[in-house]
Amino acid sequence: MAHTDQTMRRVLRREIAGTIGLLTDEHDFRAMRRYRTFAFDDHTAYLEQVEDLLRTRASQGTHTTVALFDPEEYAAFCAATGIDPDTPASRTRFTAELAATGPAVPYEGQPLTDLLPELIDEAVRQATREYATHLLARLGTCATCGEDLGHAAFARASHLLLRILDTAPPGTRHLVCSVSGSPETLLSVLHATEDTDGVTELDETEALEFTTVLALGLATHSPGGLVMRTTAPGTPDRVYGWRLRGYGLKPLTAGEVFDAYCTDVESGDLISPESNVDYCEPPDLGDEHPGAGHHH
Repeated sequence: MAHTDQTMRRVLRREIAGTIGLLTDEHDFRAMRRYRTFAFDDHTAYLEQVEDLLRTRASQGTHTTVALFDPEEYAAFCAATGIDPDTPASRTRFTAELAATGPAVPYEGQPLTDLLPELIDEAVRQATREYATHLLARLGTCATCGEDLGHAAFARASHLLLRILDTAPPGTRHLVCSVSGSPETLLSVLHATEDTDGVTELDETEALEFTTVLALGLATHSPGGLVMRTTAPGTPDRVYGWRLRGYGLKPLTAGEVFDAYCTDVESGDLISPESNVDYCEPPDLGDEHPGAGHHH
């Protein structure tokens, strides 16, 4: 009977999806060392232990998600919930919360050196999305018609993104949207692929963030731009660009796209163009109000 119990427990353990909260950098790691019950004293050794644990769980067929553990957020969480931060149980409770709300990536056997940048990128994306969403929400409603300005801009950005993808040549599309603002420039990236039936496939989270950043640029009439690179077998890559203008997108000429792509952002120096890349004027989006001002 005891043997059967052990077997069942092993089987059940495999069924439990787990989350590990990871301290990605030395600074965060040092911040956690102030807790007596935090047993690690060396960040490199800690990362090696985590990697061993991830490998072991994967070899047992257990799925693990790795979440970004932020000591400041942890301290705030413990204060808000009235729990003692210096216990393993509190850290576990916070990690469970992270699994639902925080930046997290699934462990799929990749080395930690690959997983860490992935996790940090995910955290930056989430912060960008939350910041842009917050700014859109603060726009309020139109004084003349009562329409929610953030919602209207999001709908407009969704329409423009769909038109870009609909008019793009077949293949894989890589889009980058940048919106200049204070205190910083927001940048968002979107990958779109086509299946064999020509249906565009997107990552929903990426698409949501991309649309939110574009919407913020449109709603606030901020300087910004959008660049798309398409890749298909047997043809050169094609690069297209638009400038945010008013409540729309103004296509860049092939020459302007070339200039934008072949200039170093930091120094302003010219960079030699890539081989097998065509710099093109984008297809007409068929947008009824290209760059037209909005009634708000």
